[in-house]
Amino acid sequence: MSVDAPHLTTGGRAPATDSTIALVAPGRRIRPKPAGKGARRASATILHVVLIVAGIGMVFPFLWMLLTSFKTLPQLLKDPLSVIPNPWTFDNYAQAWEAVPFAQAYLNSAYIAVLVVIGTLITASMAGYAFARIRFRGSKVLFIVFLATQMIPKQVTLIPFYLLMTQLGWVDSHLALIIPGMIANPFAVFLMRQFVLALPKELEEAALVDGAGRIRTFFTVILPNLKPGLAALSIIVAIDVWNSFLFPLVLLNTPDLFTVPLLLQSFQGQFGSVNYGLVMAASAISTVPMLVVFVIGQRRILNSMAASGLGGR
Repeated sequence: MSVDAPHLTTGGRAPATDSTIALVAPGRRIRPKPAGKGARRASATILHVVLIVAGIGMVFPFLWMLLTSFKTLPQLLKDPLSVIPNPWTFDNYAQAWEAVPFAQAYLNSAYIAVLVVIGTLITASMAGYAFARIRFRGSKVLFIVFLATQMIPKQVTLIPFYLLMTQLGWVDSHLALIIPGMIANPFAVFLMRQFVLALPKELEEAALVDGAGRIRTFFTVILPNLKPGLAALSIIVAIDVWNSFLFPLVLLNTPDLFTVPLLLQSFQGQFGSVNYGLVMAASAISTVPMLVVFVIGQRRILNSMAASGLGGR
């Protein structure tokens, strides 16, 4: 019985099939063909559409706040769901600024944020260097315990913290917001530790060979190389302090000491049911500065978040 196999008898080659591959090379696996450019382009298009929709959903409340702040009171009462102001007005910003002492609140929030940022950068960088480079008995356990305090909700520590501030006489004082903020920031210490771990040890060894001690090595060798992490940490801490509401609400009683979030809360209680345009203007006044800071420093923040996971040992 003859079998027609021209590719065997005449020397011609037939295209390889699954059966021929299995017969000639039984141990060889058949690799699936890579997806074409069309499939990759379709998946990328779907991903971009999803990201655009999600981005619009996140930005829309902020845009609604800004647009509402430019609306007049008659428009808000007649057509509250309208999007575009008609006519546009800046009177809401002038009235909101004059209705409450925003200038004093800005000054309070600004100098509290600056002092807390400076103190945090100093204490966190020194503690991060100690945990990263100085080995002593119980250092790892101490670092784990210190880092674990970050998982405790702030609301749990509110009453003990208030009692402590009462004993120190710092209630209704900015000291209750500044001093603890400088020395109790586990995230800042962890971030600085990760940046220090990413630095080569040869830098410190060279300084020690030249006769530099720990303190001089830290200030002349380590600290200058931590500038990217310090810049990112300063932005993160400034935004956190500026937006802090719970602890200032409990600790501060005098209106002249109020920060921007506290003043905004009192403003909403005064005008929230009367004129939404004023409330939105006040919200924009309190939000825009930190939004600008975040937009300017977002790249440093993202880089610091990525670098914080690279130095663990």
